[in-house]
Amino acid sequence: MISRSFRMFRWAPPVIVLALAFVVNSACEPAAQRPQGRIISVEQSDSEWRMLGRDLAYTRYSPLDQVNAENVERLEVAWRWKQDNYGPRPEFYAQPVPIYVDGMLYSTAGTRRSAMAIEPETGETMWTYRPVEDQERWASAPRRNSGRGVSFWTDGQGDNRVILITRGFYLVALDADTGIPVAGFGNNGVVDMMDGWRNAENVTPVGNLANTSPATVVEDIILVPPALAAGFRPRSMTNSPGDVVAYDARTGAILWKFKVIPDEGEEGSETWEQNSKAYTGNAGVWTSISVDAELGYAYLPIEAPTNDYYGGHRLGDNLFANSLVAVDYRTGEKIWHFQIVHHDIWDYDNPAAPILADVTIDGEARQIVIQNTKQGYSYVFDRVTGEPIWDMPETDVPPSDVPGDRASPTQPIPVKPAPWEHQGISEDDLVDFTPAVRQEAINLMANHRYGPLYTPPSLAEAPDGTIGTIQIPGANGGVNWNMTCLDPVSGVNFIPSNTSISKLALRAPDPEESDMDYFSAGLRAPRVFGEIPLVKPPWGRITAVDMNSGDHVWMAPNGDTPQAIKDLPELAGVELPKTGKATRIGSLVTSTLLFAGEGYGGSPYFHAYDKATGEVVASIELPASQSGMPMTYMHNDVQYIVMTIGGSGHPAELVALKLGEEPEAEEGE
Repeated sequence: MISRSFRMFRWAPPVIVLALAFVVNSACEPAAQRPQGRIISVEQSDSEWRMLGRDLAYTRYSPLDQVNAENVERLEVAWRWKQDNYGPRPEFYAQPVPIYVDGMLYSTAGTRRSAMAIEPETGETMWTYRPVEDQERWASAPRRNSGRGVSFWTDGQGDNRVILITRGFYLVALDADTGIPVAGFGNNGVVDMMDGWRNAENVTPVGNLANTSPATVVEDIILVPPALAAGFRPRSMTNSPGDVVAYDARTGAILWKFKVIPDEGEEGSETWEQNSKAYTGNAGVWTSISVDAELGYAYLPIEAPTNDYYGGHRLGDNLFANSLVAVDYRTGEKIWHFQIVHHDIWDYDNPAAPILADVTIDGEARQIVIQNTKQGYSYVFDRVTGEPIWDMPETDVPPSDVPGDRASPTQPIPVKPAPWEHQGISEDDLVDFTPAVRQEAINLMANHRYGPLYTPPSLAEAPDGTIGTIQIPGANGGVNWNMTCLDPVSGVNFIPSNTSISKLALRAPDPEESDMDYFSAGLRAPRVFGEIPLVKPPWGRITAVDMNSGDHVWMAPNGDTPQAIKDLPELAGVELPKTGKATRIGSLVTSTLLFAGEGYGGSPYFHAYDKATGEVVASIELPASQSGMPMTYMHNDVQYIVMTIGGSGHPAELVALKLGEEPEAEEGE
């Protein structure tokens, strides 16, 4: 029997490329030696941002300090780069995060998921690569978006490559100087990653297998995080498993595979009852993979299995779904694992890259890994052994009465850090701006089930007359793909989160819809007077958590109260608190400030916070709302902050900010 704790174990398509040659090659200074117990990074100069999380530890921390509390209010738009022509249709909610390497920006854009090089001072396009894929595979891809960017590999001797994962799930290596596919990689620069994929009988990966986040590159190894078709209303109980595959960065050859769902006789196979391991899919890594290059470990934040809200076709704990798994990144051998959610029926998959940090706990230097979750918990482990830093006792949770399903009787609950988001719901939690608002919230809850965290889904037409379960946090978190950031000098983790609220209501599908017994009825959680979330604010917040102690340092709402709520006639004359907005906040931290946008659907502001207090130092207006995570770099002695923005009616674009001219001192000063 598997213990509920950690375990220690030692045809490629034609491709068209449009390229404009350029010559830019600045020296990359080696990173400073890592102070013992502090910064975990890759070989890069302070000026660079070489990968999605900036470093393999996914801290999203930059040591740059040109922009600081004294001058941040002078930030202004330096250039804008339009994304709406990259694809057959404009994309509004886009998430690309450029990387900055050797004096050049690289990114993706558009529904075609093109790759490009962009001059970092002016925003000029230097080259563009447009993948042309099998049309059925491209059109049926379950992740039909521009992705979150590209990766970079170098041999250190002039062979520099941009690594792209296409919408149709091909792996492409491009010459970083020209954008032309590298002939010696795969088949003329392209690897068909579906070729030889492990599938259940009569299951094709086409239409199921995809990717959103860029690969993690370490040494000569490309670690690919697969994403699969969303599981809230799946067409079938069968799907492809989201195995993690490592490729040779020079040749594109497969180096190893880690099976996220074990085969018969392998560790964890007994946690899939009635042979459900043979046909269940998903359990991929739709977010990003972190790496400790000194240990040689990669950390896999594995997602939920098929389907998100009904587990009757996969009874049991379902390893390694919903687990944090440490593997040897050179061999794929599992080192340790911890299952964060047993038998997930809430879509509480691991949504963000694990963060690695060196901190001091109770006077002892510790190497930790932090998995922030949709549930509003931080699960913190010793990243060498997998032992929890603070206790995570198995705690009784409510049972399910959905026919055919069986919820796990317990879930691991961290005693520390304290939760940083609303969890569960009771009448005491209901929004109460006025007595009428509170009463309406009570009325809306009357025919729903609700309770503590891990209250299970219920039927949309239950025998007791209820029409579903109110879930807080909902499937959007808490934390989601927008991740968090960590200052490695202080050990403080800045956690942007949103109070999403879901309605978990199940119904039996028609046979032509799905072969599952139940799936989501697709119903939305009610809102008071059509606009106000059911619980008290803040609904969008940032919480600073000191990972040396596990204590909260501060919490601040991110953004003002939504205008639609302010405008409600039922709230006329009511003084409302600053509520923040329930959006996917994008953040980064530097040596001087914490920065955060308001996310897609929020207001077009980019906020700078005092890291010690959470006080807003300045708010910079953007042309549209932040939608991709921000990054920063120094080019020709100027610090830039770049992010993807977009919104309803505003096609996606990259916007770069830099400091404007310092105002002239008045006479006599």
